Amino acid sequence: MSEKLFGIHGAALELRSQRMGMLTSNIANAATPGYKARDLDFAAALDARLEGKSQMRSIADHTKYRVPVLPSMDGNTVELANEQIAFAENAVAYSATLSFVQGKVENVKRALKGE
Repeated sequence: MSEKLFGIHGAALELRSQRMGMLTSNIANAATPGYKARDLDFAAALDARLEGKSQMRSIADHTKYRVPVLPSMDGNTVELANEQIAFAENAVAYSATLSFVQGKVENVKRALKGE
């Protein structure tokens, strides 16, 4: 039912939420020696999800480790500025997708009320 109602946006919202968690973890571990920054290839994960793979499978298959531009001496691959940019971009996209889903829910509520 939700896939018919929300289409691509339900899956996108779930994947953006997972990516937000990864980026948050990267930022939180910016000073942790040896920490390897990860990110989700959102487009590839969404394609996999739309092809019928489970959310966990599509996330696992499309999570990649970042390759730093300037490697740190302690082996940490988090580049804080890049993580903050990725986080901000993902937050905007998450918000836009959430607004679309909320609009769909409001339309259904109005239809049920007979408005």
